[in-house]
This record gives sequence, C-alpha cells and structure tokens, in this order.
Amino acid sequence: MFGACFASNSVSAHEIRPAIANVSVSDTRVDIDILLSLEPLVAGINLALVNDTNDSPLAQEYDALRAKTTTGLAEEFQTVWPDIASGIRLRAGEKTLALVLENIEVVNEPDLDLPRESLLRISATLPANDSAVTLGWSPSYGPLVVRQVLAEGGGYAGYLAAGEDSEPIPRTGSAEQPWAAAFLDYIVIGFEHIVPKGLDHILFVLGLFFFSLKLRPLLYQVSAFTVAHTVSLALAILGYVQISAAIVEPLIAASIVYVAVENILMTRYRPWRTAVVFGFGLLHGLGFASVLGDIGLNPARFITGLIGFNIGVELGQLTVIVAAFFSVGYWFGKADWYRSVIAVPASTAIAIIGAYWFIERVFL
Repeated sequence: MFGACFASNSVSAHEIRPAIANVSVSDTRVDIDILLSLEPLVAGINLALVNDTNDSPLAQEYDALRAKTTTGLAEEFQTVWPDIASGIRLRAGEKTLALVLENIEVVNEPDLDLPRESLLRISATLPANDSAVTLGWSPSYGPLVVRQVLAEGGGYAGYLAAGEDSEPIPRTGSAEQPWAAAFLDYIVIGFEHIVPKGLDHILFVLGLFFFSLKLRPLLYQVSAFTVAHTVSLALAILGYVQISAAIVEPLIAASIVYVAVENILMTRYRPWRTAVVFGFGLLHGLGFASVLGDIGLNPARFITGLIGFNIGVELGQLTVIVAAFFSVGYWFGKADWYRSVIAVPASTAIAIIGAYWFIERVFL
C-alpha cells in the first residue's frame, strides 16, 4: 500500500515527484534510504521553481543524464555528492551530523519517456545522548516525504515542502506531528495534485464545466464525482481495492474523452450523466490513491490525512472551475454563440488530448 509508483505509465520522465526518505533511528546511528530521481539534483535544477524539468534552462543537461547508463549516472552522482550533501540537513538536537554515503543504486529503465528511480543510502553516527533526529533539505531539491521506519510498523510520516524540517524523530518510539500540521500538509498535497500537477484531472473537471453553465447540472456532476473519488480513495488506501495503474490510467484518459464527446453530442442534461460521472469518479479516486501510496499515510493520522487530502482535491477542482468561469463563462456564457464557438471547440480539444493519452498509456 505504501510502495512507490514512479514507473506508472502516466508519469512523464520530466515530471517532478516527491523524494521519499525512509528513516531508521537507533541509539547510536541513523540510516536513511531516499528513493528519488537523481538526474535533477546532479544537473543542478532548482526544483522549487519548476514542476517539470522541461521548464528548466538546464533541461538539456537533465536529458543527457537521463540517457546515461545506470553506472554512468552513479559515477556522475559521486562527483557532485559533496555539493548535494551540503544541502541535506540531518541533526541530532542542535548538532549537525556528518553524512556517510553508503551506497547508490540506479534502477535500469530503458524507456527514456519514463522516470528512472534511484535509491540513495546514507547514514550518520549519533552523539551519546538521547537527542531526537530531524531531517530536511534544500528547497531546490523539491518536496521530500519523510517516513519513520519502526520494527512494529507505523511511525511518523511527513510531507516537507519549501525546505522544511521533519518533526523530531526519537531514538525509541514514534515521532508525533501536531494534528493541525498534518491536516494542513494533506490539504496542500491534495491541492497540488490537481493544480498544477494533475492535468488529466483538470481536463476532466473542465469537461464537466463545458457541458453546461447552469448551476444545477454542474453541481450534480461535481458532487457525484467528489463522493465517488472519496469512496474509492478510502477503499484503495485501506487495501480493499487494488488495481494496477496500467489499467486505471488509460481508463482515466478514456473518461476524459467520454465527457468531452458527450458535451459535443448532447445539448440537454440527462440524469444518467451523473451516474456515469460517478463511475468515472471511482476511477479518479484510484488515481489519487497512487499519490498517497507514494507518500504513505500515517495510520495514526488516517482520517486526518484522508479528509485533508480530499479537501485539497476539492479546493483544486473549485479553483479550476472558478478560473474557467471567469475566463470564458462570465464574459461569454450568455451569448448565443457560446456553445458553438467556445464550449464545443474546447470539448473537442479535450477529447483529442484524452484520446492521445489513452493511446499513449495503452500502446506507447
């Protein structure tokens, strides 16, 4: 349930994903396994400024590193490790700990259109006291998920953005994150999964928007979508439903095509459209689950995390709808030509993009 899903068909090699650090603390040392994409760090891309490496002026350097062999990338990393290590903050109390690079493993991924994950193993010796450990890194390295590893399972899980530090991780027992902080973290994660990272979900919501500017049909559809993805997300995170991303992601693309084509063919709202949207919401909820699966949902904060994430998703969806309304609906929605000049062409473009994604995710 907590496995990383970096190799999903829907993930571009250029997309920025959070790094995941599994932290084990004992009386005398701390061991950290960080699952991440090494190429942006080695290239020196500032991940606080971009959501996609293609948007960086160092995109060509990234592509050159992505094309290297696993051995070649590992060697490149070794040369810049001292600089990268200077951006990693590992402390015991107020004492900064010296990092030891134990190993670097680069997974072979021959398809250059998919990301390549690497496992960075580092360690440090702890001072002879009971001071707790905190971990953080430079905001230029992007978001970081910190997960405490306990023999009995469970443990702290935190999402760190903008160069934040983790909660203090004790040498025995579990770290505790304040309820409000955990709640806010998951709201941010949910929102960012829609805006700016969830282009497929954005297009689906726009497909609902361009069907009709009338409040009732839009409210019915968005409500059905919300209830459905909340249910399937909870079931997936609890482990009751597990469907491969290779199946879910093409179906999400197909759902985008369906609502867009229906916008073109239908001129009146029919109740069964809400039922269809509910079904598609179940699919999108499974897509959301892969995000929380990457990050890990602290069992002690399950309800908090689930509710916060859903609130973030809803805020993201509302942001998309409000932006679309004030971009075109408010100004042109009452014009006789709105449907033929704006809604139908926009839906056609959405359908074409969705169809391309479906083909890409199934055949390419």
